[in-house]
Amino acid sequence: PFRKNSQKVATLKRNGWSLWPGTGGHFAPEWVVTLARNTHPQLIEKEVNFFLDEVQLIDNWEKFARRAVERENIKVFAAGSSSKLTPVEIKTSLRGRQWCIEVSPFSFYEYLIFKEGTLKKDYIYGRNKAKTINYFNEYLKWGGFPEAALLNKEYEKEKLLHEYIEAMFFKDLVEKYDMTNTRLLNTLKDKLFSSFSLKMSLQAFYRQYKSQFPFSKDSLYEYYQNFLKSMLVYEIKKFSESTYKRQRNPAKIYLTDVGLRRKVGSKDSGRVLENLLFLQLRKKYDEIFYFSEKGECDFVAKKRDGLAAFQVCYELHKDNYDREVRGLVEGCKHLNIKKGVLFTYNQEKKLSKKGIEIEVIPSWKWLLEEARKTP
Repeated sequence: PFRKNSQKVATLKRNGWSLWPGTGGHFAPEWVVTLARNTHPQLIEKEVNFFLDEVQLIDNWEKFARRAVERENIKVFAAGSSSKLTPVEIKTSLRGRQWCIEVSPFSFYEYLIFKEGTLKKDYIYGRNKAKTINYFNEYLKWGGFPEAALLNKEYEKEKLLHEYIEAMFFKDLVEKYDMTNTRLLNTLKDKLFSSFSLKMSLQAFYRQYKSQFPFSKDSLYEYYQNFLKSMLVYEIKKFSESTYKRQRNPAKIYLTDVGLRRKVGSKDSGRVLENLLFLQLRKKYDEIFYFSEKGECDFVAKKRDGLAAFQVCYELHKDNYDREVRGLVEGCKHLNIKKGVLFTYNQEKKLSKKGIEIEVIPSWKWLLEEARKTP
């Protein structure tokens, strides 16, 4: 409604006030409230909603939000595409008064609804199962960004996703954290976005590149932490009772959306699948680790009522059966649990090994069923 009254907006701008995030100047809460009520006097005695987009670009927006809620009978909804709006970053003036919702790209369940409008009853077991799997193949390739899902041509999707990563990369990293070593920044970005679902050691990175261009260990660790704060990438640590072991072992890296990955071949489909499943697991569990002793298990997931073990394998066959099953069984025994889950692309069966029950389940099916259970 403010934009309709261009004369008042122009007057405010001449006096040094800026109503819109990103336009410079200062934020004047009292002017915003006054302007809204002058423009729509019928709302004066009613509760109204303020929607503030990219609000993190305005200094002290939290003070305005608190005053508006406590004194003006206004509900404030603040959104932004920056890690500045995470619960950790929000200033003390709003602590305990805010309800934060992390908005991420579509899950597969959301993607399917976006494409179909409604889900028919036979989308898992009936005649629409083939259509569901076809959508899953699209989702594996392009990820869950809504705008990409609207496009039909592959080159348009590639162009859009490239623009996304460049926009997020420069706006949320370079501008916010003033990361001036561009060679280090670009090299680390390429390494992270090609190492999804793999272990990555910063020590190894340092040894590999220290002779190629100048940077310090401190800068490397600082830049890496900035990537994590931006929520473009996530890390999980090795499962161990020892904090020292967790810190000394390399972390595994996952992307906020598989559409942002560097191009990979068909042999890496399992990594893409693993990244998708991580994104769903982090919505369901409080903490996630990987297990690595004699064998390896992709995920150890923890919440209040206990632990769970998950393995990811695109296709279970005779060449990888022993490795995949052995790692999951070892993880379950270490955790003292009797059941594990092994995700595949489209295989489904029940196994039993050394007293451990193993449910082999198609990833697309589990993603859909679990999404319906997750608030």
